[in-house]
Amino acid sequence: MKSSPSRDAASRKHHADAIDAFEAATRMLVGLATRSLAGETVTLPQFRLLAALADRGPLPSSRAAAALGLNASSVTRLGDRLELVGLLSRTREPYNRSVVTLALTTAGDELVHRVLASRRETLSRLLGKLDPREVDGAVKALWRLTKLAAADEALGDLVPYPHG
Repeated sequence: MKSSPSRDAASRKHHADAIDAFEAATRMLVGLATRSLAGETVTLPQFRLLAALADRGPLPSSRAAAALGLNASSVTRLGDRLELVGLLSRTREPYNRSVVTLALTTAGDELVHRVLASRRETLSRLLGKLDPREVDGAVKALWRLTKLAAADEALGDLVPYPHG
């Protein structure tokens, strides 16, 4: 059975409305991520590197670059600044001096935890204003969307995406 033109138009509008809502939510979440760094000494790209190290522990710079979808020279520049302000340490591996391992310092670990706690507090406050059924529906939809992205050949490298 063929659908009617009005049903097709309504379906396209519903789909467009959904995309608009997800784009607006994405902008809000990126803004929240950026705002959570207010008063901190790092940029969002620098924070992503720190968060990747907090998630995964010390990493060779090449593996950190791969985890963030960056090239090695970008991670080197991020590491230079973070080491300078005492948030990251770099060591050369004794068995292979070309391998540089990145690790959080205590100050870097504290910064990551402080920023993530701030984000979680803001999200908790916002979610607390929703009906529990709305929260349940959003949770299911977002986890499903995350799984779909992970399974998508072109997007799978984004999941799990380091905090950003």
